[in-house]
Amino acid sequence: MRVISWLFDSELSSRRRRTPKSPTHLDSTDSATSSSLSEATGSTSLHSSLSLQTLPSVPSLQKIPSETLAVAVSHSVTSSFKLRERSLPVTCLAVNGGYIFAVSGHEVSIYDRAMCAHLDTFNGQDPFSGSVKSVGFYGEKIFTAHQDGKIGVWKLTAKNGYKQLTTLPTLNDRLRRFALPKNYVHVRRHKKRLWIEHADAVTALAVNNGFIYSVSWDKTLKIWRASDLRCQESIKAHDDAVNAVAVSTNGTVYTGSADRRIRVWAKPADSKRYKLVATLEKHKSAVNALALNEDGSVLFSGSCDRSILVWEREDSSSYMAVSGALRGHDKAILSLINVSDLLLSGSADRTVRIWRRGTDGCYSCLEVLSGHTKPVKSLAAVKDSELDGVVSIVSGSLDGEVKCWKVSVTKPDNLVYTDLIA
Repeated sequence: MRVISWLFDSELSSRRRRTPKSPTHLDSTDSATSSSLSEATGSTSLHSSLSLQTLPSVPSLQKIPSETLAVAVSHSVTSSFKLRERSLPVTCLAVNGGYIFAVSGHEVSIYDRAMCAHLDTFNGQDPFSGSVKSVGFYGEKIFTAHQDGKIGVWKLTAKNGYKQLTTLPTLNDRLRRFALPKNYVHVRRHKKRLWIEHADAVTALAVNNGFIYSVSWDKTLKIWRASDLRCQESIKAHDDAVNAVAVSTNGTVYTGSADRRIRVWAKPADSKRYKLVATLEKHKSAVNALALNEDGSVLFSGSCDRSILVWEREDSSSYMAVSGALRGHDKAILSLINVSDLLLSGSADRTVRIWRRGTDGCYSCLEVLSGHTKPVKSLAAVKDSELDGVVSIVSGSLDGEVKCWKVSVTKPDNLVYTDLIA
């Protein structure tokens, strides 16, 4: 326990040294850390940060439609393991093909998804890059977001396993720009950096249509071209740390921040650059997680206020309007993921909730997955194509444990609920 506390104390201390203190700043890592340390010490002083009011002004969407009564849900834990036999917090999870990528500290461990057998670990020799915050994939490349503001680019090789190809921004990209004063921006008083560089921890990545989108505690959103790894654009996105990013299939970008706002960015047909098209303001505390449904028409946002807000696109517009809130978690929402027609939410209350939308637009909580002893920091999920209606879920917690679940939704006649594959 002392090791866990020291690890997060070091990270938070480093964060405070690099940026001015902000009384409203609370991102997903801080939320989870606060809960972990509060439980370890028995202190309740941080409880108010994790359990703020649940937005009474927003109507609830959580109902039990009549059709839900005819649906049966079952779940089971297929595997549970500690990363490399250690109890360091699991801070990031991702699934790519038949593999699970699980992050603890600066190490990325790869497991076989079917057997949950450990296959490899990379970035184990580079603790100076800081903890890995997010993992993304494009073709054969793997992208890792780091505490030191860099983005690592990796590839699996036949001889040397996972090999680091470069970091973003690349050396060539720096050399192209370093000589011109116009390429520098102020990151803090008396300090300038190239605009292509993140000045603080990179907190989340999204990959879409040949581009990598990164957000950071430095309040910016950056867009990188995957083909040549060059930074195409940098946007001052928020007034505080940016904790989450989601990108729809049409290229619309959503960013969630500790400033309690969600901002929507789109590229007009007559422009080569992204522009702000909307600011969504309903949360009362830091936005920690974002997720989109499959067609991008519904946005889900999770916050320290314990609520999941549901935003729906208005007709003929990229603007999203809040339609209601999903309530049930007792503490901060730390992770969200949408798979098929299910929404999964992980919380500092140590549970995972499974939500499903009915035909009337209302949502029901189908199941609560419990078993973790500390906040659920990360989720990954895939629909099992061989088993209609069965979803595989992977949850990672600050207790250092990864749990693999099988969840199925069926009718009483044992026919798999066909809406899951519609």
